[in-house]
Order: sequence, then C-alpha cells, then structure tokens
Amino acid sequence: MGEILSPKVILITGSSSGFGYLTAIRLAEAGHIVYATMRDPAKGEALLEEADRRGCAKRLHVWQLDVTKPETIKAAVRSIVAADGVIDVLVNNAGFGIGGFFEDLSPEDFQQQFDVNFFGVLNVTREVLPVMRPRRKGKIINVSSMAAYAGTPCFSAYCSSKWALEGFSECLYMELQPFGIDVALVEPGSYRTKIFEENARVARRFDNHESPYYGLSQRFRKDVLRHIRHNDRDPDEVARVIERIIVQSGPAFRHVVGWRQKFRAFCLRVRLCPFKLYAELVNMALTSPSE
Repeated sequence: MGEILSPKVILITGSSSGFGYLTAIRLAEAGHIVYATMRDPAKGEALLEEADRRGCAKRLHVWQLDVTKPETIKAAVRSIVAADGVIDVLVNNAGFGIGGFFEDLSPEDFQQQFDVNFFGVLNVTREVLPVMRPRRKGKIINVSSMAAYAGTPCFSAYCSSKWALEGFSECLYMELQPFGIDVALVEPGSYRTKIFEENARVARRFDNHESPYYGLSQRFRKDVLRHIRHNDRDPDEVARVIERIIVQSGPAFRHVVGWRQKFRAFCLRVRLCPFKLYAELVNMALTSPSE
C-alpha cells in the first residue's frame, strides 16, 4: 500500500488487541502517523512487530495511556502535539464488557464498566478538543456497539455504558458542527476478539452457587462461548470502516458494520420488531434446552 497524499496524525485508545490493534496497523500501513495507546505499553510488542513486518513501523508509535487516569491522557496529548503539532483524528476504542445479571453485579463492577466505556471517552475527548477546535477541523470516532440498539440479559452494565456513549456522541456531534469537527459512531456486532476470551470479565457473584441467577449465568456463558467459537466474521471489517470515515469528507454519523447488523439495527430502530416480541425471543433463546 503506497503513501497517501495527506497523512493524518491519529490517536487510538485501546490498541493492544482487537479493533484498536487492527485499526492502528491498517492506518499506519496506509501512510498515517499513528499513536497506538494502551494501559501497558509492554503489550504493544506484537503490534510493533507486525508494523515492522509490513514496513510501517516508523509511522506507528506505541504509547502509554490509561483512559481512567487523566494525567496519562494529558501527558500523551502534550507529547503528540510536541512531536507533530496536531491531532487530526481521535479514535475512542478502549473498552471492555462485563457479564453478569444485575443483582450479581456489584456497584464497583458497574462503576468500572462506566469508568472505561463512558467516562474514559469523555476524559480523552476533553483533552483532545482544545487541540482540534482552534484549527476548526478534526474527527472524533467513538467505537460503540450493537448493544446500544437493544438490551441483552447478563450485559446490563455493558449495554447501558454503550447507550450512554451514544447519547453523548449525538450531543457532541451537534456541539462541534460549528467548529468543523466531525463526530462519528462505529457500531460493530460481535467478533472473535479478546474481549470475549483473555479480556473477558464477569460479575463478582457470577459463579456464586447461592445466586438465584447461577443456572442462567452458566448457561449464558456456554452460549456466548459457543457463538464466539463459530463466529468467523473478520474483525478487520471494523478497521476498514474506521479508515473510510477518516478519508471521507463529512462522513455519516452512524456506521453499523455488517449487513446482518444493519438489518437488525433497522428493525430495532423503526420498531418493526416490537420490544416485547424482541424480549420474548431473547428469553426463549436463553431458557431453551442447550444443544
């Protein structure tokens, strides 16, 4: 892939694996200057090795940034501006999902989910906007989820954090239009990434035999793992969508990834499938005998 005519300076959060990892590689290979950030830079070795293999290592920088620690965000933004003068694109990708029925989730579980998935986005965006706004241009891409379209049992913390992100993003889109800054949402479905494997987290009472939800929790875990094992969707689809948003002039606000997800989103948005029917179908799937 050749050099692009107008490379962008891009900050990506949560780049050690999954969508962030793939997006960082794709954009650096396309000629952009990429700052791939993560809580533990030691986890970026594989990313740097892949960038070196693809011949784009000089354009990809792995830096430490924890979205829940403002001092690390301030330090990263200051260093990027000192090195390149601008931040053209912010990709708020850092996030995780915690599984568990509401009564099994502790207040701390819920707080941690929102600290990363919602307040983490606010923290990074707050530091980047003063860099973009005086130039009256820039793009902020928030990685949301199809979980923002409809709730799912056992994922109340994750779904609500993504619903909050969508509401914030809608407001931010309108607030930043006068300043020439685009805001876009990317809404993937499920992919086989580390969020369901090495990075999976569950409620503190998830495996407690005394919980009234114990049987449902164990069943749900098996169903999710079986679905992921048979999920052959390419997560690079999400990276390609993010790349398209970056090169587009005046991109759309919402970007659902995949035709099945687009159909599902359409049905849920226009309520072709009433909520009570949707909830009944989900509960039937949850309580039906396992295969």
